This record gives sequence, structure tokens and C-alpha cells, in this order.
Amino acid sequence: MVPHKQWRRGVARQGEFASFPYDRSTVERFREAFPRARWNDERRSWFVPGKTAARRIERWLARESEHTDIHGDLKGRDAYDFEPIVSRYLEVSDDLRIRTPYSRSVIELLREIPWAHWDEDMGVWRVPFRSYEELRRCWPRIEEAARRSEPDERKRRRYAEKGSEVQRAARARAAERRRRRYPLTTDDPPPLGRPVATVQYGIVTVLDFLGEVAEPAALAQYYPQADQAVDHVWGRWRRPTFAELVATWPARKEPGPEALSRGWWQPTLAELRIARRNARSMARRQQARKPAGVAAHRTRAE
Repeated sequence: MVPHKQWRRGVARQGEFASFPYDRSTVERFREAFPRARWNDERRSWFVPGKTAARRIERWLARESEHTDIHGDLKGRDAYDFEPIVSRYLEVSDDLRIRTPYSRSVIELLREIPWAHWDEDMGVWRVPFRSYEELRRCWPRIEEAARRSEPDERKRRRYAEKGSEVQRAARARAAERRRRRYPLTTDDPPPLGRPVATVQYGIVTVLDFLGEVAEPAALAQYYPQADQAVDHVWGRWRRPTFAELVATWPARKEPGPEALSRGWWQPTLAELRIARRNARSMARRQQARKPAGVAAHRTRAE
């Protein structure tokens, strides 16, 4: 490994980048071994500061490889041959590859499987055979969530809900979301202009206060976490940019009851990863929708 330098607030920090397949337990062990490590979203790897970072990372990776069950993949392949999962969402190669319509439930389930990780280039979730038993146990829920996310199934549910109370409630929630407002207490407001996590809308950037008192009926219907014994005013928000999300430092701990009842908190690393991925995808879609002539004109101008 070649030593790297990372710039922070105009100061070069010497260190080394480390990358490995995503697994929640492995990440926890890595954070325990390297508490000063920080995730670099552009490099999609961890930056460990220090002159001896490369040597320390090599020793840690060697210990991790020793703990890996070298026969696990063989046992998992034998288990698959004996009791295979037959599904259109599963492809079998040198590992197991899951390709489904987008579903938040599927993502949450796959994140719980050891050694499962998202392959961005292939657009699939990859699971080694050593994790086959865990995959098989939760596969019925994965497949059910994937089927519910199929375009035809979504369309069928929308048609069945047409004119129902469920659809009216969904439209009301969508209209409230389009208002881009959020109830905030004046004695404990979020920092303006910086990304924060919220209960209803994920990570947002609060721009300013609208100066309007939040109506109790709106709070009860759309923001039940808000304590109506305390006065709230509406704040105006927007989606943060990818650059803002990359520059945001994650919280070390999950939000507690006080932060949840307040309605906002410093986002965690897991929340930032999701928001960064969504922001990157949105930027790509916006770039793809731009007319070719505009892109060519900008290229010539640059």
C-alpha cells in the first residue's frame, strides 16, 4: 500500500485508505480497531490517519482473514446443491447474486446477512456461499418484498386503492411534503444551512424559519412525534447536495428518545450513506436529462 494524504481544513493528514466487502459486524470490528478512521464516500473506502496506518491495516486484514472460515463457501455451496433457492431474483455464479426491483425492505434484509454487499458496477447484491444459510432463512421475506415492488404489482395496488381512504391519506401526505416545511421548536432549532436527519423526510437542510406557528391539527396528522405542549414554528427545508453530504461528519451514536421527539438529529453514517447514494443518483439523472447541445456548449466554454 502507498501512503496517502487527505486534506482537511487546509491541513494534509498522512494515512492510508482501507477497503473490504461490506459486512456490519466487520465494520464494527474495524471501527473498534481504528476509532479515528473516517469513511471517504468518493473513494468508497476508510481513511485511517497516521504514519503507521498501512502497517496497522495490513495486520488487521491478516487477522480478519484468519478468522474467516476457509471451508464456509464449500459448505454453503453443498447446502445450496442440497436445498437450492429457485427464484428469478437469484443468480448463481462464483457467489450468489440478488437482483430485485428497488425495495427498502429488501435492502434492510440483505444488510443483515453477513458478508452481503452491494456491487455498484453490476447493480446486484452479492452474497458469498458461506452466508447461504442466513440467506435461505430470510429469503421468503426478501422474495415477497421484491414481488410487491414489481411495477405491475405497484400499479395493481394503486388501482385497488383508487378513491379509498388510503389513497386520500397518501395524497394528503404528498401534498404536505411538497410544502417543504417542518415543525421546529424555537428553543432548540437545528443549525441552518447544514444537513440534519429528520423523522419524516430523512436528511434535509433547514434554510430558515417561515415565522408561522405550526397548526396543532397539522402536527397531529403529519408530525405525531412533536410535543404539542410546546409551541412549534414552520421551518423551510430543501434536499442537501452531494457535496454537502460528503462534508457532513456522522454522529457516533444513534439518536436517543430526546432527539427523536425533537424531530431532528445529527445523521449517522448509515443514514449519510443512503442519502449520498440517492444524491449521486439524482445528480446523474439530472445530467442525463440535459440537452446534448447544452452539454456541448458548456464543454466548449470550459
